[in-house]
Amino acid sequence: MEGLRPPQPEGPLVRRLIEQGIRDPRVLAAFGRVPRRFFVPDDAQSFSEGDHPLEIGYGQTISQPYIVAAMTEALQLEGNERVLEVGTGSGYQTAILCELLQLAAIVRTIEIVPELSWRAARTLEELGYENVELRVGDGSSGWPEAAPFDAILVAAAPKEVPPALLEQLAPGAFEGAAAIAAGDELQQLVGRHAQHAAVCRVGLLRALAPPIDAAGREDFDAHGFASCVAA
Repeated sequence: MEGLRPPQPEGPLVRRLIEQGIRDPRVLAAFGRVPRRFFVPDDAQSFSEGDHPLEIGYGQTISQPYIVAAMTEALQLEGNERVLEVGTGSGYQTAILCELLQLAAIVRTIEIVPELSWRAARTLEELGYENVELRVGDGSSGWPEAAPFDAILVAAAPKEVPPALLEQLAPGAFEGAAAIAAGDELQQLVGRHAQHAAVCRVGLLRALAPPIDAAGREDFDAHGFASCVAA
């Protein structure tokens, strides 16, 4: 829904994201338009602008804003991509993704906890988001009938990205590979290069700020990927 919401004054959350290294102006603008307080429980309202996860019930949390921003920025969305989110949770990340896409570009999001999916659907509807489809189920299976996806965001990362998600990831152009951003405990960015026929992985937060001329540090290539294996 890019451009449908008026820009908001730069608040403390956005200023902190800038200080933490988030640079994409579209991502920062999206965070300025999506109040986090709408996605957290009433008893956590006073902490909604803090840079830390918050419990949202059913043993789940809403990720800290920096993690949400870092994963979103890593996908390098331009506005017309086919996007899948695994782990709807509160719907906060979903709203950020919706803000970055055109109204005709649908964000598809899967949540395994029915109550969270229903609550997120209600919140997103109340906030006016129309370019989103929600599903209750096991996100590791992806959304086969809507594949392939240009970007897949996994809110809570497994040790290995499920094969079904890799299969549903569209081959990317040489400049700007399609990517999976997987977050929380394990930060990684997975890309599939069309010309390489390879799957590439890198530590996501390292990729966002690659080392410069530091002896003994990994030397990332132009795409930010540290290692590739045949797809």
